[in-house]
Amino acid sequence: MNYFPVFFDLTGQKVLVVGGGDVALRKISLLERTSALITVVAPDVAPELLARAASGKLTLAIREFIPADLDGVRLVIVATSRRAVNRWIANLSESRNIPVNVVDDPEASRFIVPAIIDRDPVLVAVSTGGTSPVLARRLRERLEALIPRRIGELALWLKALRSASRRKLRGTEERRRFFEAIVDGPAAQRFALGDAQGARRIAHQLLATTSTAPRAAGDVTLVGAGPGDPELLTLKALRALQDADVILHDRLVAPEVLDLARRDAARICVGKAAGTAGTTQEEINALLVKLANQGKRVVRLKGGDPFVFGRGGEELQALAKAQINFSVVPGITAALGAAAYAGIPLTHRDFAHSVSFVAGQRQGQGPEPDWRALATPGATAVFYMGLARLDHIVEKLLQHGASATLPAGIIAQATTPNQRVITATLATIIDASSKANVASPALLVVGDVVALHSTLAWFGASAAVDLSRTA
Repeated sequence: MNYFPVFFDLTGQKVLVVGGGDVALRKISLLERTSALITVVAPDVAPELLARAASGKLTLAIREFIPADLDGVRLVIVATSRRAVNRWIANLSESRNIPVNVVDDPEASRFIVPAIIDRDPVLVAVSTGGTSPVLARRLRERLEALIPRRIGELALWLKALRSASRRKLRGTEERRRFFEAIVDGPAAQRFALGDAQGARRIAHQLLATTSTAPRAAGDVTLVGAGPGDPELLTLKALRALQDADVILHDRLVAPEVLDLARRDAARICVGKAAGTAGTTQEEINALLVKLANQGKRVVRLKGGDPFVFGRGGEELQALAKAQINFSVVPGITAALGAAAYAGIPLTHRDFAHSVSFVAGQRQGQGPEPDWRALATPGATAVFYMGLARLDHIVEKLLQHGASATLPAGIIAQATTPNQRVITATLATIIDASSKANVASPALLVVGDVVALHSTLAWFGASAAVDLSRTA
């Protein structure tokens, strides 16, 4: 992230605008919504700027810019038609540590002006880092339709409630939960509909109830983060991340998913890589119980779906034993997400009548899967965590009747921009995997449906590698 999002308080601050044309006028119109002291310097100015100067809205100097114009300035916007002059002014501003924006020249700018949605005091800013102002405007248009017109009035009302909440509620945690109940509940809905009196009545009832209630009990929400693409997260999962006090996440949960969580939520990585030391399952269980007993709202965030090779059931058993309240938000499991993004339907009327999800790693002396069933014609088998035992999986399938020409594929880093799909046959998949230098996280798919990848691939198709003829 090259740009740090921030809002300037320009009340009583001097802002210099160099330029007097239509572009400068647009920036000035935006600045006039603040309480900034605007000075415009330009040898030629639009008639509308003359009228605004006459009405006292701004100070106008009809002449060329001089370095002394920067004296006492908090912010500079440069909007002349002369690139060399613009950059000269930008360099002077930079030498004085004055933030400067040169219109349509991000390289010369220290800050950029985003597209905004103004519901004062609520402001939503949309920026593309200067790469595409048109895209920023289109995003703003979509958000305009989603954000209620009275959201600013709601914000002012919530501000007025803060004094009452401080008097009656003991701590920050109680106050935050009170306001979440207001914003997410009927009080805000009433206010948005114009029933301010009804909203206040509900708020005061909730405040009285909250102030006499015992400390809220903690709980745990087991959330599936999906296979990688953050846009595959469910709406319920997003709400859980926004409400969480603490998030315990696996190593493979995408950073983009964690970015969707509340900014002040604690994030604890409890994942481990195969063959390395890490947090044990017993330690994770104990930590979940400990945090919930502290009154925290905990999200246990797992890649894929927590009930498909995610050991989610074991964690819920520990919570149930400790009498901790819990809930589950399912996610798109890796097999479904990876196959969909690779263009491999796991079932197909002409190719596969069943699909099996198999743990590629064997835990201790646990039983082997039913290899004969997995090798049955017309079946699809998806092996999780199977790269380390690829030789063993291929050997067992061949021993139990699978054809050496049966299509097989490996999907690595599924649903992400780095996704790779390697297709081969059961006889050649080991060599294909080695030559392609495939690394985890990856899934192995075996079955006739893999052959459909060549015609149904739609995501990152250029990264696909067909090694079915590898000797």
